[in-house]
Amino acid sequence: MTAAILSIGTELTRGEITNTNESWLSSELTAMGFQVSEMAIVDDHPGRIGDALQRLAHQHDVVVATGGLGPTTDDLTTAAVAAVLGVALVRHAPSLEAIRRRFEAAGRTMSPSNEKQADFPLGADVLPNPVGTAPGFSVPIANCRAFFLPGVPREMKRIFADHIAPAIGKLAPRLTFQIRLKTFGMPESRVGEKLAGVEERFAGVTLGYRAHFPEIEVKVHAASSSLAEARALADHAAAEVRSRLADVIYGEGDDTFAEAMGRALVSRGYRLAVAESCTGGLVGHLITREPASEYFVADAVTYANSAKTRLLGVSEDVLRGHGAVSAEVAAAMAEGVRRVCGVEIGAGVTGIAGPSGATPNKPVGLVYWAVNHPGGTVVRERTFLGDRQQIQMLAAFNVLALVRDVCLGKVS
Repeated sequence: MTAAILSIGTELTRGEITNTNESWLSSELTAMGFQVSEMAIVDDHPGRIGDALQRLAHQHDVVVATGGLGPTTDDLTTAAVAAVLGVALVRHAPSLEAIRRRFEAAGRTMSPSNEKQADFPLGADVLPNPVGTAPGFSVPIANCRAFFLPGVPREMKRIFADHIAPAIGKLAPRLTFQIRLKTFGMPESRVGEKLAGVEERFAGVTLGYRAHFPEIEVKVHAASSSLAEARALADHAAAEVRSRLADVIYGEGDDTFAEAMGRALVSRGYRLAVAESCTGGLVGHLITREPASEYFVADAVTYANSAKTRLLGVSEDVLRGHGAVSAEVAAAMAEGVRRVCGVEIGAGVTGIAGPSGATPNKPVGLVYWAVNHPGGTVVRERTFLGDRQQIQMLAAFNVLALVRDVCLGKVS
């Protein structure tokens, strides 16, 4: 069974936002057993929306479209679908009431423009949206089942899980299985070299790679004559991948690197506090994107030298003698934040993220990071390449990596 994804929105064709819906939907449909053979993007133009929809519907078994279901004048998807079907738009009273109640619950009055979000092509199946004001809907087009979802990722994912996955889950033969392995610390080219020959060794397995800076995801996709055989094949191939990439694989599926670090902390019964300079709070942000109250205590963004001294107790003599960007200051930051917060692990990071601030002896990208723990202090140094955001992200990930390695006993 083949599937296509249609992303609708002028903001997408202009490159104003990143299309995360497309990759998420593709992953979900692939996991369900569909062959996702096309992903298309079209602007908010009724004619072009209709043309794209008709072409995709005549070439695929399922089409999932996102975007253009909002209340503004450029939200034209519903009208374009009605034109393709040659039917009128009709108002769906339950949806209109649900939208009104949502506004009332937020203490607001529904705008008249929101009423159009309750209009659907005659005969459409409405897909309620419990987390937003734009319901989705589905219609048959030729022999294709077409589904239309709001572009807001949180709403799109909820409607897909509630309505679309149950509706199409049994359409595709489940003859494939995929395992996603997450890595950090090795470039994509090197990861590929390390895995040379895996596909030849395991017939029916294909490897895919997704670079999401600064991580690399390895997708082990197996196809066989049954789901059970595909799962077993994927498991065997994934074991080989894990063996070859043992030093850099940290998790699977939707794991984040911060979660992997958190598991290492919890396994030791440790709590963490962080002191940041050049990363400006990014380490704490990565940690707290997921629940972290079990192990994370504080993040002190001590950007100025005076803050390092007053809040962390970093000696002015150390700052004058070695400079703010130094191994000595990184160590003092880690030791200070651990002492102030009364935790088992303190981490500190300082560096030059650029584009200015370099000196002849300290180039842009130079970063020092340290971890203070019950056994002492570990300091690392590296000059990272890239722009300011890349340097900051690499620095933050390496702080997490050092904390994790200390907890796992890899460094002391």
